[in-house]
Amino acid sequence: MTAVLDINQVFCAVSSVEHDIETVHGVLHVTLRGTPKGNRPVILTYHDIGLNHKSCFNTLFNFEDMQEITQHFAVVHVDAPGQQESAPPFPTGYQYPTMDELAEMLPSVLTQLKINSVIGIGVGAGAYILTRLALNEPALVEGLVLINVDPCAKGWIDWAASKLSGWTSNLVDIVMEHHFSTDELTENQEIIQTYRLHIAQDINQDNLALFCHSYNSRRDLEIERPVLGLNENTVKTLKCPALLIVGDTSPAVEAVVECNSRLNPTKTTLLKMADCGGLPQVVQPGKLAEAFKYFVQGMGYIPHVLLSHLNSESVPTASMTRLARSRTHSASSMGSADSSRSRIHTSSQMEGATGGPVYDNQNRPQTMEVSC
Repeated sequence: MTAVLDINQVFCAVSSVEHDIETVHGVLHVTLRGTPKGNRPVILTYHDIGLNHKSCFNTLFNFEDMQEITQHFAVVHVDAPGQQESAPPFPTGYQYPTMDELAEMLPSVLTQLKINSVIGIGVGAGAYILTRLALNEPALVEGLVLINVDPCAKGWIDWAASKLSGWTSNLVDIVMEHHFSTDELTENQEIIQTYRLHIAQDINQDNLALFCHSYNSRRDLEIERPVLGLNENTVKTLKCPALLIVGDTSPAVEAVVECNSRLNPTKTTLLKMADCGGLPQVVQPGKLAEAFKYFVQGMGYIPHVLLSHLNSESVPTASMTRLARSRTHSASSMGSADSSRSRIHTSSQMEGATGGPVYDNQNRPQTMEVSC
């Protein structure tokens, strides 16, 4: 796990430009890597509490095969207000944006960067924010990869307990328990020590407390699984393809399963990663890179990218073939803004190699679940 020790380093040949962008609810610090390519969407990331874009996503985006994918896309990393490196403390009395307001800040960022649409990758609080963005502005979001997403409001008992315990006295412990299971906290000492030090030393603690309180006060997303022939045109749910990801020992398993139960099964895939806890993008970047590759292939992008450096056993090929097929079918309802790309059935290229059947997700009443 030596890569984890480099969470604040960026190894990328693509140039990066940092921006502080004024929005209706305050300033957002964003980092643009690469140049937007025509009408192709940009990858938009949003991190979880206790992290910033580097500590949340560097291990994934520094992974060689993920860099092969991102050659085809520009990437915008968003840091929540006050969470970026060397962020100054907010003035006394500062009103931190709510989770709804954090989502409302993003369209201004995309407008100023001249970005027409995005594929979102969010973790925890960031996954909630990007989901809210997709619900508010469906035309902006072509697809979502949601890691450890929780669609529910925090229960009042949990909220009261956190208020009574005091954010400032044990904030680091609270955030660590949000990210890691009890077993991880005792067994995976290298990652635990790295992230405990990062949360305690690299993130302004007062600013972090404000972000945590905002996440702790979130509203329920109020999404509902559509019923064919009954309310599919009126129900509040995601319109874009979604890939839900969670480690099999993550504290977020129940929340992700709940979110999965509320989404359109023809456009949603749930990926449970074995031998993985609360930070799959850190512990299993190879699996996540491959899953993301098939996800965007199914949307009709980068059809010929081959991840030659991945272990062939990192994600079951037949399972990811079905993922690609389901994404390809669900993409047909989205419409393409990139006239230069061709739509392909990725699964048909792989059928001969796998020797197994490919299942059309639209003919199934339940969301496809993949374990790897």
